[in-house]
Amino acid sequence: MPSPELNAPDSKLHAIAPIPADRALQQQWSSVRNLLVMRLDNIGDVLMTSPALGALKAALPAARLTLMASPGGAQAAAVLPWVDEVLPCRALWQDLGKLGFDPDREQAFIQTLRDRQFDAAIIFTSFSQTPHPAGFMCYLAGIPLRLGQSKEWGGSVLTTEVKAGLDTMHQVERNLRLIEAVGFPVSDRSLRIQIPTAAQHSAAAKLLEQGLKPDEPYILLNPWASCQSRNYAADRFAVAAQQLAAKTGYRVVVTGVANDRAHSAPLLEQLGTCAIDLIGHTSLAELSALIARASLMLSNNTSTMHLADATRTPSVILFAGTEYECQWQPRHTAARLLRQPTDCSPCYAFTCPFKLECLDIAPEQVVEAGLALLQASLPVC
Repeated sequence: MPSPELNAPDSKLHAIAPIPADRALQQQWSSVRNLLVMRLDNIGDVLMTSPALGALKAALPAARLTLMASPGGAQAAAVLPWVDEVLPCRALWQDLGKLGFDPDREQAFIQTLRDRQFDAAIIFTSFSQTPHPAGFMCYLAGIPLRLGQSKEWGGSVLTTEVKAGLDTMHQVERNLRLIEAVGFPVSDRSLRIQIPTAAQHSAAAKLLEQGLKPDEPYILLNPWASCQSRNYAADRFAVAAQQLAAKTGYRVVVTGVANDRAHSAPLLEQLGTCAIDLIGHTSLAELSALIARASLMLSNNTSTMHLADATRTPSVILFAGTEYECQWQPRHTAARLLRQPTDCSPCYAFTCPFKLECLDIAPEQVVEAGLALLQASLPVC
């Protein structure tokens, strides 16, 4: 979402001291048995909650954890084993003008929460968002404990309102900082997922149908993102992937959502016989399995970047100037983030009003970065 003024980037992003929680607060939260967790953005945003979800489930093993997410973001639950139930929701305060005026819809939303009799709600947000609309809904639904972090004062909407940290804090750390504020310990701060066995088998079967053997290496190319402002030119992606295929002998598995198929023909034609076309043919869990098996991934700054970080897959990311890398970048896999510095960055725009100068990267640079990552991943004799 568009943001107010952002603090300058801070390179010290990985060692952030947790906020100490008082004993009474810890006792309140340690007794929770029916927990609502809200993260109402896209798939990548939900994936970034995985360390926090894991920590919550470890601290509250007897609790039921319900994730409320956008219809798109709800797909991430397939690889988040700590979630017991998913509630898809189109939230009015996240709406971009698509929801009509309908107070009855919002009353039904509150009743849905009330019917489940949650003990507590944790509202995860990005640096530019407020937790208070969601917190007020939870208040009206009778949820007694409500936790969020905010730059502004929200009265009694939240029972625990954590003062926001630096805007430049990595999103994973922002999420963990919130739960640490009420005493939940965190033993693993890395992004992680769990891919269902069935999805691993079905993904492998789809590769085998295309003639790719189980032990055969490949490059995964996911060349599209939901926002126009974050899309590296598909023809350049094709050239880079084709050159990498020629230099390595690897085939290129092309992935994307069903809507991407409408503009995929030129890219697939450019790739020719080295391409394995799985565009629109994978679930999120199967996509995760494909990324986990890949020797190298090429992608924009989108959910696949986070899946590659969670599966420790080497990645070349065409990272648009829409936001600071320090907020979202991979931290636990080998990755090269490529972009051109521009005066308009970070713009947080969905559509670029210029010519995507921030993604004016030659395919040869992508190839060079990819070969370096492949070389570094080779076993040492």
